[in-house]
Amino acid sequence: MILVNLLPHREAARKRRRETFFATLGVAALVGGLICGAVYSWYLAQIESQRSKNNFLKTEITRLENQIKEISTLQAEIAALRARQNAVEDLQGNRNMPVYLLSELVKQLPDGVYITNMKQDNQTVFISGVAQSNERVSELLRNLANNSPWLTRPELVEITASTVSLTPRDQRRVSNFSMRVGLKRANAPKAPGSAPAASAPGAAPAAAAIPAKA
Repeated sequence: MILVNLLPHREAARKRRRETFFATLGVAALVGGLICGAVYSWYLAQIESQRSKNNFLKTEITRLENQIKEISTLQAEIAALRARQNAVEDLQGNRNMPVYLLSELVKQLPDGVYITNMKQDNQTVFISGVAQSNERVSELLRNLANNSPWLTRPELVEITASTVSLTPRDQRRVSNFSMRVGLKRANAPKAPGSAPAASAPGAAPAAAAIPAKA
């Protein structure tokens, strides 16, 4: 016997497929929402973590900037203290320089030369004087250049010839000269065998002996 299905099976199948589709769509939407929520939460956590790191970095940067300012202040104070220390050391070392200068001039001044004027400008000494001849001036330059632990780099500025009258009938030709010479600081290296400290006691008679070499 032949059975004929007269029910609307196509519509029932279509309905089942539609219900399955909507159910699948709902599950996909739910899963997608969960995934989106999880991703959103993860991003929020990352953003919050980065904000915390940024705040920490800002705090540390501010602290470091304050430390840098303090270090700059300390460096300025150290530089000022060093400058004061150097000034005190220079004063301490140079307080006996006039004594050494006069003592050295007496030692290095050859016979027939005497000094008429002397002026010190910082570490340079300007000397004016009279010599019996140009050779005496040359000898003085050599002595100052080679034999003095306190004087260095002598330089002749000017030399002129003139005459002096010892008596109405006795006139002599002399050389008026001017030169500059460098003065070494007290803390500069000394020449071997030099004894600056021993020069100081004899400085007073040495100063008086300068005109005596005329």
